[in-house]
Amino acid sequence: MTEAPEPADHDGRTPARYAPGTPCWVSLMVHGMTAMRTFYGELFGWEFQPGPERLGPYVRALLDGREVAGIGLLPPDRHLPVAWTPYLASDDVDLTAETVRRCGGTIGVGPLEAGDAGRLAIGSDPAGAVFGIWQPAAHRATSVDGVPGTPAWNELLTYETAAVAKFYGNLFDYEERPTASADPDHITLSLGGRPVAGIHGMGHALPRDRGPHWLTYFEVADADEAAVRLVALGGRVLTPAEDTAHGRTATVTDPEGARFALVSRPR
Repeated sequence: MTEAPEPADHDGRTPARYAPGTPCWVSLMVHGMTAMRTFYGELFGWEFQPGPERLGPYVRALLDGREVAGIGLLPPDRHLPVAWTPYLASDDVDLTAETVRRCGGTIGVGPLEAGDAGRLAIGSDPAGAVFGIWQPAAHRATSVDGVPGTPAWNELLTYETAAVAKFYGNLFDYEERPTASADPDHITLSLGGRPVAGIHGMGHALPRDRGPHWLTYFEVADADEAAVRLVALGGRVLTPAEDTAHGRTATVTDPEGARFALVSRPR
């Protein structure tokens, strides 16, 4: 993980428009909607409101009345891995989706309309990591950051950075720079000089049961306390909380196995 983008202003509100390529939304598809709403509501203090049901039952998570994430229900006959998926902002989702295909990735869903909220596609990079593409209309995406309960950072965990960084660089105008890390194959993607995401090449250390995947970090006030609360709610700690250059982090899963990370940063 590297330095997460700074909040847009003092109260955590984010800009009305995200630059293309910026992670602007995270969404989770689950098997048990009621149980997962309870889990994340208790963990992060989220409340929920109905969202567009173009892909089935879907709710938006709210923090102090502002949207932070989405949770949808998987069809009962779809036995897919449960995972948090980051969405990258785009001014033209159809063009971005076509570029994904042309550069060796795949598009599994869309492009399609999500009611009047916007237009989306879901695809995977050449190594298999799944991500979304979001072209906003009425729904501008995550509307608050920098406070507990909000997405703080998204990092791609993959085999090696060079080829996959070239793929994402063909989609958006990312600037690449090495990340100050004990791991040599670790880069930061920036837009206009602002860090927006990371890519971590893990080689054979990449979990075999998961493969290449995006990992979303959620801000919490205290990573250790949040990890204890998560276990009490039925989640699991994969990597206990530890101090890093950018805060105290723990890698965890929810009760259905979706991986994510908790981070408490110095204030």
